[in-house]
Amino acid sequence: MTWLVVGLGNPGPTYAATRHNVGYLVTDVLAARMGGRFTKHKPSGVAEVVEGRLAGERTVLGRSRGYMNESGGPVSALLKYYDVDPEQLVVIHDELDIDFGALRLKLGGGDNGHNGLKSIRQSIGTGDFHRVRMGIGRPPGRQSVHDFVLKPFSATERKELDVNVEEAADAVESLIQQGLSATQSAFNR
Repeated sequence: MTWLVVGLGNPGPTYAATRHNVGYLVTDVLAARMGGRFTKHKPSGVAEVVEGRLAGERTVLGRSRGYMNESGGPVSALLKYYDVDPEQLVVIHDELDIDFGALRLKLGGGDNGHNGLKSIRQSIGTGDFHRVRMGIGRPPGRQSVHDFVLKPFSATERKELDVNVEEAADAVESLIQQGLSATQSAFNR
């Protein structure tokens, strides 16, 4: 059995430190734990992958080489190539409706206005996959959501970000090793 763990984000240095890219940050930590580096997935051409073992299980880390709202095609291509069922898919993403620093895991659900999740649901035909939802909170005042998610974290948030990213990586490993219920009990707060 193979797990596919996908971090959502946007490619390139312009977006690297933005709130929308927390999924990429977590997959970077997981890749380091696996002793690998992301390389272009040549069969699909639309994703980067790291193959190896995570929490004792065969795991493929993936991320799109395109933008967040086009994540579905690359995720679908990776699911097909590695013959992974959606129930073995874990998507790590930013979540506006959760306070910064909080983490929630769940199986299934809607896209809640998240364009990356919407694209994945449309491409694979189901929303029944695991989600690791990293809280980024709501934009202050009248700032648009679009601007908020594409801005870097504040100085205060950056002080906590590394710990939050490591915790999310721990949660992914727990999900693979212990299952959803035990991981929710340990990490949802």
